[in-house]
Amino acid sequence: MDGTNGKIRLLIVDDSIFFRKALTEALNGDPRIQVIGTAVDAMDAMEKIKILKPDVATLDVEMPKLNGIDFLRKLMPVNPLPVVVVSSAPIRVLDALSAGAVEFVRKPEIKGPDGMRNFMSELTVKIRIAATAKVTRRVAPAKTAVAPLPGGSVAAAPAASAGTAARPGLALRRTFAGEAPIIAIGASTGGTEAILEVVRDLPANTPGVVIVQHMPPVFTKMYAQRLDRICHMTVKEAEPGDRVEQGKIIIGAGEYHLRLAKDVRGYYVRSEPGPKVSGHCPSVDVLFDSVAEAAKANAMGVLLTGMGADGAKGLLKMRQAGAYTVGQDKETCVVYGMPAVAFKIGAVQKQLPLGEMGGEIIRYLTNKK
Repeated sequence: MDGTNGKIRLLIVDDSIFFRKALTEALNGDPRIQVIGTAVDAMDAMEKIKILKPDVATLDVEMPKLNGIDFLRKLMPVNPLPVVVVSSAPIRVLDALSAGAVEFVRKPEIKGPDGMRNFMSELTVKIRIAATAKVTRRVAPAKTAVAPLPGGSVAAAPAASAGTAARPGLALRRTFAGEAPIIAIGASTGGTEAILEVVRDLPANTPGVVIVQHMPPVFTKMYAQRLDRICHMTVKEAEPGDRVEQGKIIIGAGEYHLRLAKDVRGYYVRSEPGPKVSGHCPSVDVLFDSVAEAAKANAMGVLLTGMGADGAKGLLKMRQAGAYTVGQDKETCVVYGMPAVAFKIGAVQKQLPLGEMGGEIIRYLTNKK
């Protein structure tokens, strides 16, 4: 941020002159933001970023010459910058997050002043969040699979090509005999890619995983579909009554709280609308609270990158109920907010870099205690 006035220096990238003017006027009215320039397309943005050195950029996805996704892929390796994507297309937003964007806002769906006012309010919040984000050059690792070794330990092995060799298995630890544990994960800003890194190589017979990632409706379904195409486990958006089973990951639906419950058949989820909790719906606190109640010590809680405090109190309840709890460390978080609060209140038993989270889940599941 500019040391002279403490404001967030913002670059607006959009091919629509109407939208550039509307955003400039509205955002300059915020005392914490200063629009230092606008760009009409990706190539213009590349030059403006070099010259103006903004703290944050907003980015339209659909632009002439070079779309926003390809622009991010060119920008991030050479000039990492917190970017807030502005788009109405869920699949394009997910592509942008994968390419390095840290936040996104849907373009106004409701015409008129109310729609624009709500949009600007959300965009302002996301810009402030992005200004705190740590964006680094990321090189995607080659995909590996986790294979069991004698004695329950694990080692990395080359992943099988899709549709060819069988996926690896997992030897659960003896204390879980008769009832597999629950893995509960929560995340927010930076979480879509963080979650992927944690779960992508979990073996196909890993016990059930339940996840809350702060994301609106439609986006959560498409995110689940994307993970399902990548992961060894099957992944789906939560529906009421879904059973939590071996080999399945359930993602909380946008605007629906995800809760774990238990009956004589085992664990299942409740997916229900409700008021925001800790500022969100779905809320990580709601999920973790329910896991603490339903699974008690038969669970592991994982809290990843995100702004705010959602999940911290719930993770503490899980720890108090006997569950094993871990939090992402500061160095690898895009935003060290939620895990930081959890660590401060004593909810986190172990802090780990993001790259070690998947291995820690395997260690927890296979360590014979």
